[in-house]
Amino acid sequence: MKSSPTRRVLLAGAGIVALTLPLAACSGGGGSDDGKVEITYLTQNAEANVAAAKALIEAFEDENPDISVKLETQPAGTEGDNLMKTKLATGEMEDVFHYNSGSLFQALNPDQNLVPLDDQDWTGDLIDTMTAVVSTDNGVYGAPWGATQAGAVVYNKKIYADLGLEIPTTWDEFAANNEAIKAAGITPVIQTYGDTWTSQLFVLGDFGNVLAADPDWAEEYTAGNRKYVDEPALEGFANQQAGFEAGWWNEDFGSALFDDGARMIATGEGAHYPILTGIVSTIAQNNPDELEDVGVFPLPAQDAADTKLTVWLPNAIYIPKTTEGDKLEAAKKFVAFTQTEAGCEVQNTAMVPSGPYANACTLPDDVPGLLKDMQVYFDEGNTNPALEFLSPIKGPNLENITVQVGSGISSAEEGAALYDEDVVKQAQQLGLEGW
Repeated sequence: MKSSPTRRVLLAGAGIVALTLPLAACSGGGGSDDGKVEITYLTQNAEANVAAAKALIEAFEDENPDISVKLETQPAGTEGDNLMKTKLATGEMEDVFHYNSGSLFQALNPDQNLVPLDDQDWTGDLIDTMTAVVSTDNGVYGAPWGATQAGAVVYNKKIYADLGLEIPTTWDEFAANNEAIKAAGITPVIQTYGDTWTSQLFVLGDFGNVLAADPDWAEEYTAGNRKYVDEPALEGFANQQAGFEAGWWNEDFGSALFDDGARMIATGEGAHYPILTGIVSTIAQNNPDELEDVGVFPLPAQDAADTKLTVWLPNAIYIPKTTEGDKLEAAKKFVAFTQTEAGCEVQNTAMVPSGPYANACTLPDDVPGLLKDMQVYFDEGNTNPALEFLSPIKGPNLENITVQVGSGISSAEEGAALYDEDVVKQAQQLGLEGW
């Protein structure tokens, strides 16, 4: 498999938590008293995950009566990460499991611990950015489960229509739109620092543009050779500073919450909200009559050629090497089923799509227009993965630093320098070279 810059970045994380213990007893055989092959499927214990897993198993068993699938669950987060690594290291992993893609997937040491799935027909249907985050140079290991979401600018279509504005493709165009909106007496950009995590989108949502300008940025960042105090990564902080200084924010930006932002963008109290597109479910619940009044576009880069939609890719389903014999064949059937029309139907009905799919699945015709807006960028190949899928480095204080920059407390350069300091300890804890 040809090594792309993105895939090379992912490989940088492969040795972070290398699982070097020998694999223990393998799960071969798999026959039961009634002649069925029994396999286990592991997912996280969140209610939505369990409900989707049950729907998947039911649909699969209906089409494969000779295979029985037992659902197992475990916590998500750091506890779940550690359990995954322990199970793989001791040979106690379930026959099939659901887990993160990207840098956390790489930390599982996939070449040693997972079954390559390159021989499966469905791998050819994956979009390039998805293939990159479930692969190494030695193979493809995961099948996407669920939809994407993006960090982008959610905007009010009515305001744009009333003011005769066009979707901006550069930062200068975005700034001009904001000034026209401000002159009309409408809040140009919604900020909701009462929920501090929302302040990060000017930086995190700009990463697709950073990668377009410098395709090696994530790889070099992981190696300690790129910093946020330098362009192009500084631009996200600079844009946030520029927005504050231009007076684009809502007056209550320091105390407003995410739910306030969702209401404001839906009702037209504000024109733009840099946020994750998963907001569509909040608007559908709280402001259903205004759902079709919102759309989305990428945070614009300085150069239109670099403007890309920054995408958070779905988790994936994997098979450990301890799954062998009849169980392995059954497990491959189960994984392949998730990528079929029937598997896609489960995802469309048992899950809430937050964006387009990363495989052959298609969104239903009745999805909100915001998701259809996203699809255009996927179809045109104008997407890049978020940094967290390409590098294990993310400092814990970014949301506090971006609040400072977005509130005028720190300049862009000061905020970027603080964040560069913030990530050093984490990179050292991970044992990364160059830090």
